[in-house]
Amino acid sequence: MSPSLEQNNMSVITPPNIVRTAYAELIVTDLERSRWFWVEMLGFVITAEDADALYLRGYEELSHHSLVLRKGKTAANACIAFRVWADNDIDIAAAWYSEKGCRVEHRGAGSTRGIGRCVRVEDPFGFTVEFFNQSDKAERLLQRFDLYRGAAIARIDHFNICVNNPQSAFDFYTSLGFRCSETIEDDERLYASWMYRKPSVHDIATTGGASPRLHHIGFFTPESQNILRICDAFGALNQQKHIERGPGRHGVSNAFYVYLRDPDGHRIEIYTSDYFTGDPDHETYRWSVADMRRRDFWGAAVVPSWYAEASSVLNLDGQVVPSSELTVQPSEAVVGADGFR
Repeated sequence: MSPSLEQNNMSVITPPNIVRTAYAELIVTDLERSRWFWVEMLGFVITAEDADALYLRGYEELSHHSLVLRKGKTAANACIAFRVWADNDIDIAAAWYSEKGCRVEHRGAGSTRGIGRCVRVEDPFGFTVEFFNQSDKAERLLQRFDLYRGAAIARIDHFNICVNNPQSAFDFYTSLGFRCSETIEDDERLYASWMYRKPSVHDIATTGGASPRLHHIGFFTPESQNILRICDAFGALNQQKHIERGPGRHGVSNAFYVYLRDPDGHRIEIYTSDYFTGDPDHETYRWSVADMRRRDFWGAAVVPSWYAEASSVLNLDGQVVPSSELTVQPSEAVVGADGFR
């Protein structure tokens, strides 16, 4: 049972110094089909592979990987991972979550290939979250333009998670040291927030929905034409079913985006064109839930699957965590047949 945030809001331990979003581990059911989607089509670089896993990265990345695809019977998200500034921040993270009654598991170096010692926790919302400091180095391919393929993915940027109480999630990540770039709200409640550690729009977004589920992983590409190119590539192969939403322009974050679904239904956002948030007086931009430009700045309709579907998550035992519905329901004024609009 997840601990109550209300019972654990008086922390006496300083939170770990989180640097940024680092990697995600997805369980996939057909590793070769996943290789086709993520490597052959999207152009991810394979750092390493073994019989049941692929370790992938973007062209800009120095870390061993930003995505692990691990073969399993049921598609799910095994963990989301953040990099911390120093080795002792791993122990600080363990103590910080333990104080809140969360289950904590210490893992030795190499438990995940390329990653040093780390701690995994089951957070109050039901997600498995990893904190690590050391990663094996990979070759940065930023200017190896001769190798660029697919969507020319540069780096991982963020996670978007579904939570059944957006205000509690905002409060929790604020206490963990995250700042907020943008929100969706009205006079009565918060519907979603975009939170960051690195100086961009977000490392994690928390949006209302049945929880715990991973809505998507966001990857950055440096040019909008890369997004158009990958859509053309799927269309040319008559594989346009993998294009779920977009291309388009978000109001929130200003991102030029496309959402794709992999063969197991995991969602990826490829995007570009957000903005700098590193100034100490950066203010949160607050979007009204009634402003239809927030999801798509051009006013394009949002497909129902984007609201209704997301990846299940696994606990520390590798079991799927049952999801529960929103505890705070949206007002009738902003709900239609396709959910939040």
